Amino acid sequence: MVKISDKIRKAEREGRPWWSFEFFPPKTAEGWVNLYDRIERMTQLGPIFVDITWGAGGSTSEATTNFVKTAHSDLGLETCMHLTCTNMPVEMVDKALKEAYDSGCRNILALRGDPPRGVKEWKPTEGGFNHAIDLVKHIRKHYGDYFCIGVAGFPEGHPDSESQEAEIRHFKQKVDAGADIVFTQMFYDADVFIDWGRRLRAAGITIPIVPGIMPIQTFSAFKRRTDFAGTIVPQELWDLLEPIKDDDAKVREAGTQYVANMCRKILNADLGIHGLHCYTMNLSRGTEMLLEEMQFVPTADRVKPLPWRVSLTQKRRTETTRPIFWSNRQRSYLVRTRDWDEFPNGRWGDASSPAFGDVDALLAALPIKPQDAIDLWGKPVSLGDIAALFARFCRGDLKRLPWSDQPAAKETSRIAEQLAKVNELGFLTINSQPRVDGAKSEDPAFGWGPINGYVYQKAYLEFFCPPQHVEELLEILNDNPSITYHAVNKQGDFRSNTAPGPNAVTWGVFPGAEVIQPTVVDSAAFQAWKDEAYELGSQWAQLYQETSPETQKLIHSVFDEYHLVNIVYNDYRDPDEDAVFKPFFELASKKGLAAVNGH
Repeated sequence: MVKISDKIRKAEREGRPWWSFEFFPPKTAEGWVNLYDRIERMTQLGPIFVDITWGAGGSTSEATTNFVKTAHSDLGLETCMHLTCTNMPVEMVDKALKEAYDSGCRNILALRGDPPRGVKEWKPTEGGFNHAIDLVKHIRKHYGDYFCIGVAGFPEGHPDSESQEAEIRHFKQKVDAGADIVFTQMFYDADVFIDWGRRLRAAGITIPIVPGIMPIQTFSAFKRRTDFAGTIVPQELWDLLEPIKDDDAKVREAGTQYVANMCRKILNADLGIHGLHCYTMNLSRGTEMLLEEMQFVPTADRVKPLPWRVSLTQKRRTETTRPIFWSNRQRSYLVRTRDWDEFPNGRWGDASSPAFGDVDALLAALPIKPQDAIDLWGKPVSLGDIAALFARFCRGDLKRLPWSDQPAAKETSRIAEQLAKVNELGFLTINSQPRVDGAKSEDPAFGWGPINGYVYQKAYLEFFCPPQHVEELLEILNDNPSITYHAVNKQGDFRSNTAPGPNAVTWGVFPGAEVIQPTVVDSAAFQAWKDEAYELGSQWAQLYQETSPETQKLIHSVFDEYHLVNIVYNDYRDPDEDAVFKPFFELASKKGLAAVNGH
């Protein structure tokens, strides 16, 4: 967990641009689902932090604090939480600050805030604060230097300002009271912004300036927002957009080019600004287009510091090792391990623990409705139908399976056809990774960690095995000294040909650092994962209870009877990409197996 002022200064020292995003809490459950999906995609754009708004009058206070917790814990995003004075007595302010502190948030944007909806004139709350400076002082008094405190800046002038000089004096007082950084209101006139920034610097205000940028999505939204905020819009921009206002695509394209040119101008000014803060309005396309136009491309270490998404809570900040079994269900892993006193970390960390939370505590029900399941997976009535679904997922033609929260990873494309063939033989794969022998840490498919490093991984495969093939498959695996495995059935009968400790299956070597081994296979964690893996099969079957009893019966029978097996091919230097798959093809040849079909 890092203060955003420190992250900005670090980027400046390294001579690289930075960018960040703002989101607001949605009003509906469906809106939350869609927003989290969108944020997960937008994290791949490489923001150095995100900030979360606070509704007028504290109307979204609980949603905001929960959003911050989720962003830190589940999404691994550094956050800045808005906090306003409006309708906020001291007790509510203190509660919000404590929740931010407990969730690992190090950044607060202290605002006076707008009046509550339907109220024209802002009035202080009894027992609350009158100005943002009062909130800044309160935070500093009770939390010292723990929080990075941001305040608002108004390049076009605060609506209640007496004069430019008086406004600068008031702003300097907020900085002297403890403000570390300034976020500006949106603007579209670069000259107005640059003049304001120079007046700040001339007054001795040296804290980082974060320019608030609103991408232009549609003409109607642009006009509505600028009218509401009273934003200065140069005639040049009106003349650009007015002739094309009815064509959203042209407005986005022209607006993006205009805003990008404006951004380049302020980044090239003498204000010490090297980054942008995008007001996304919970939409992605406008921000994506702006970053593309600016040629702002994230480095791998910012998007993926570890092979799995990091968690920034107080307890997990030193976590560097996880079992591979939850790689497609990371939120589930966080829930199953939330009560741990400590987490495996370090080069030789042990991921085994008897303290995995129960599956019942997970509420493992699939977050999908029966009709959505039918739309996605149809109504399988044979083993061949099920195998075809798994094969389609491996080939990238299906966006999810019950064991995967997201589509197949980029690296899967390297072994997609081998995986599909294994599934078509009736072995249902739910997790895998190809071998990697020293890929650059910047590699788009396999890379992670600091730049100029190298990453390695052993070939790994996890699958449900038909009960009639278990014994002969394990015999073949036992004959290969490079293969280690674990196998278990639903009742918990467990077998393995390796010691119970952790087997590192992913590791990285980076300049000036110890070897990192973030992903392991071990027997204790595998047996904890087993319960969840089988429960997901059961939950999948239950989705068909009302619509297709035949499908429900079929899925239940498969995941009641099949064994769960994982294989590690430990010779990561072997260039044969088929090595981990050969046992299946050998068994198929020996038994005369053919691809299962739909009959």
